[in-house]
Amino acid sequence: MEGICTSCLYASITPLRIEYKSRRKLVNTIQRTRYLSTRICAVSTVQTPSSEKTETALLVKEISRTSALEQLDIERGVCIPFRKYSPESVRNKVLESRGQIFSLVGRGIEIVWSLGLYWTTLLYDYLVGRDEEVVPFRARQLRKLLCDLGPSFIKAGQVLANRPDIIREDYMNELCILQDDVPAFPNQVAFNIIEEELGQPLEAVFSKISSQTIAAASLGQVYRATLRATGEEVAIKVLRPQIEPIIYRDLFLFRTLASFLNGISLQKLGCNAELIVDEFGEKLLEELDYTLEARNIEDFLENFKDDPTVKIPRVYRQLSGSRVLVMEWIDGIRCTDPQAIRNEGIDIDGFLTVGVSAALRQLLEFGLFHGDPHPGNIFAMRDGRIAYVDFGNVAVLSQQNKQILIDAVVHAVNEDYAEMANDFTRLGFLASGTDVAPIVPALEAIWQNSLEKGLADFNFRSVTGKFNQLVYNYPIRIPERFSLVIRSLLTQEGICLSLEPGFKFLEVAYPYVAKRLLTDPNPALRERLIQVLFKDGLFQWKRLENLISLAKENVTKLSKNPAFQGNNRGTSKHLKNQQKLDLTDTIKDGARLFIIDEGIRRQLLLALTEDSKLHIQEVVDVYRLLEDQIDVPSMALEVAQDLPSVARDILLSWSSSVLSDRSDR
Repeated sequence: MEGICTSCLYASITPLRIEYKSRRKLVNTIQRTRYLSTRICAVSTVQTPSSEKTETALLVKEISRTSALEQLDIERGVCIPFRKYSPESVRNKVLESRGQIFSLVGRGIEIVWSLGLYWTTLLYDYLVGRDEEVVPFRARQLRKLLCDLGPSFIKAGQVLANRPDIIREDYMNELCILQDDVPAFPNQVAFNIIEEELGQPLEAVFSKISSQTIAAASLGQVYRATLRATGEEVAIKVLRPQIEPIIYRDLFLFRTLASFLNGISLQKLGCNAELIVDEFGEKLLEELDYTLEARNIEDFLENFKDDPTVKIPRVYRQLSGSRVLVMEWIDGIRCTDPQAIRNEGIDIDGFLTVGVSAALRQLLEFGLFHGDPHPGNIFAMRDGRIAYVDFGNVAVLSQQNKQILIDAVVHAVNEDYAEMANDFTRLGFLASGTDVAPIVPALEAIWQNSLEKGLADFNFRSVTGKFNQLVYNYPIRIPERFSLVIRSLLTQEGICLSLEPGFKFLEVAYPYVAKRLLTDPNPALRERLIQVLFKDGLFQWKRLENLISLAKENVTKLSKNPAFQGNNRGTSKHLKNQQKLDLTDTIKDGARLFIIDEGIRRQLLLALTEDSKLHIQEVVDVYRLLEDQIDVPSMALEVAQDLPSVARDILLSWSSSVLSDRSDR
């Protein structure tokens, strides 16, 4: 076994939200893993007696124990140094007293009995040959069973509704309607929790608070109130009392049951069942800490601070804690009422364009996206903005993951399905070393079938249905963060179609992606543009023209809020936005590549003289598309200012080639 290099581990991890102490923890973890690996190498490089072989086995086990969750971090491309969840912390919580052990045993018996009875009915159905015809009934039974078993199982069911790698599609469809609505706990209990978190009476902070809950769910409930000091309307989210011990107990039992399914899981998904429980447990415990949700809101506020089309509620940190979250009240229109939206003078198509653009920015630009954008969490503001609430369930995509996603898009455009399959491996869908050859034809069939329908008839649900079959039939695991991506896209497409049945999701998504490829500040993403523009060594003039046209369309649509069509009061300050494509960095990159990279220079020159003719007309067409977007003198000045660094790169490249030639001799 090879030793683990600290610098390689650092290179594979993009630190996210890491403070000084957490960096130290990360270094300690890496150093410990490196030490254990070195000990294995030392033991393994010689012929060892049985005692030394035992030491090797123990060391391997120790590495597995200490780095299981770190493996998830590396796959995600992020570091989570301070975790609420770990198998050890869960075990310690539920086994710390005799009373808790008795409670654990009783709960274990209840779960095994309930699930055992259900599995017995499935086995009976199979033995009598009616397993297929009773699927709808058994799916409904499963949904009701999960509701009866409590909040942990409700949350687990909601996760399974987006996991075609674990359960079949007809069961998924039933679990999609699984609601986590439960009876509200008494107001006085909630008010006591609020006072405990505030450290003062309710009357001292709020002049008014609703006598009934605005919403109640399995983990908490929401009230509406008015701040005494400012008169501002706020929403107060209160965590359900004594929910944490219940969740910890169930997570321990989940992981214990999962340990018996590791063999099946390894064969079907390429990973241990315990890893899936760890992913689930990590997200669930995050939802129990409202300080994390407050931070999520602040991150969304920062991301959209310059976007005039998106509204994120402000959080009142000084009034919030781990069990209580106080945030700005959103007075908007629910997305389930299209007529009410129209009555406010809001253009439905424009509002949906705003929503799709906001979702794509979360996914591809910020890497921090809302994981549960159902109709109850999205509102239309009266000035045409889209508003989000409930940030307990968010997911993070690292820069590494975003770049691989863009790679997958590029490979799809270029119809390079083998590389697309490799992208799935890099994203964690397939275990490292999995033979992708059997998957390539299936990917090709799914994509080609979607393309044949054309852009107008493309929808995510039909593609996802085919992808679900692929996932169920091959050893593919859907990482938790990507199951949220899929759910988020499907939910938002569903909202679009419910508000406007003729809305074309991709007609908005394509222009946004085109603009990102052409103008993104990340050089790595602009490099993907080169891959898109060349296919089989030939420059794709038409593709470049389409990209520019689509990008211009996106900028034009969002230069003002496209949802705003009335004379609503107080909206003018929200309407100013980007007016032109900012192609400065892209053109500078292109000039630099043309000068420095001999291969690119040769390809571009060949593109201009393809088929034994000069492609002057194509160049003119591209220029006409861009002439109203760029200021030529300013652009020439920018390129000229960049010449010293280009000259330096040329000298460095030349010196490297000279040294390389000498070493070859």
